Amino acid sequence: MTTTHRENNPLTWVVLGDKQGDNAQVEAIEQALPWPCEHRHIQVLDEYVFGKPKVGPTLYHIDRERSDPLEPPWPDLILTIGRRPANVALWIREQSGGHTKIVIVGKPSSMPGDYDLVIYSAENQFPPRANLQGISLPLMRIDAAAIDAAAEIWEPRLADLPRPLTVFLVGGPTGPFIFNDTAIRRLLSTINRVLEETHGSVYITTSRRTPPAVVEALQNRLPEGALLFTWTADAHENPYRGLLGLADGFVVTGDSISMMVEVIRLRKPLAIFPLPVGKMGAVDQLRRTFTRWLFAPASGNTGDRLRTGLCTLLYTMRIVTHTRDFTAFNESLVRGGLAGYASDPLKPPSGEVPDDLALAVNRIVALVERSG
Repeated sequence: MTTTHRENNPLTWVVLGDKQGDNAQVEAIEQALPWPCEHRHIQVLDEYVFGKPKVGPTLYHIDRERSDPLEPPWPDLILTIGRRPANVALWIREQSGGHTKIVIVGKPSSMPGDYDLVIYSAENQFPPRANLQGISLPLMRIDAAAIDAAAEIWEPRLADLPRPLTVFLVGGPTGPFIFNDTAIRRLLSTINRVLEETHGSVYITTSRRTPPAVVEALQNRLPEGALLFTWTADAHENPYRGLLGLADGFVVTGDSISMMVEVIRLRKPLAIFPLPVGKMGAVDQLRRTFTRWLFAPASGNTGDRLRTGLCTLLYTMRIVTHTRDFTAFNESLVRGGLAGYASDPLKPPSGEVPDDLALAVNRIVALVERSG
């Protein structure tokens, strides 16, 4: 790679979308890189905030006027995350005549061979490939100063609540999980049990993905001793960061990896509330479990070699593709002593929090040096 940035550093663009959790992971890498980067913020058109644009080197899904300029000199390296920014990164590489290298964080929507390096955390299942770098947890970092500031604001508001204060962070359905009436009943039952067992307080917050039926059930059947914050895009009094700083323990729905990771990095008690799967979801989970088995690294014995050959065949033919396995990720947190399940009492974490940031940064540096 011929570098164009001053002092022979690679000209690096960090291409960011509107998802703050995603951006935080990329920015964590950026801050650890041994050279400066430039940001390119992408504003997607309204219909693609939730709608999924097709994957490829295209800009049809973004608002060019509200996005940062995309013009030469084209970068040597792009660091990005997510489907929408990744499309922009692929377009930039096309404009550069293939010169630009792309590092994507997380599970790409296209095949991993479309990128020079994929950095993925343990909820994602990939076959062994040279351009893939697995890590344990997503690279998001907690903003200690922001949490402390929010805690200072919210502490007097929560001062009269009986302790311990347990916070429920409620996500929403995502394949293969559903958030049906059974899940709502179990959630309310868990809230009541925590209140009875701890003689403390419960604070529940919903999220962008929480279904209206779940919100309505919480509003109508909220037990005494529990408070509820209903998420909206324009809410000015969101207690989330304050609760991160002030709560004694957390119960988080098993779909909400980013919220679980934030609690883990705070070293606070975490219980996972698993969401159920429907009939089709059960089949989908079997597919994800099979994929995890198929993609497992080979140890060299005959059975593993046969499995690796089958993996190569099915993946090349795209019969089996990379996927997420939330259940496996949740199980890994419990095995590692970082979490328990909501059916058990909350207890402090006993395991060490893995930190793979240096591993990710070293792979990016190696990519640049090989291309130099």
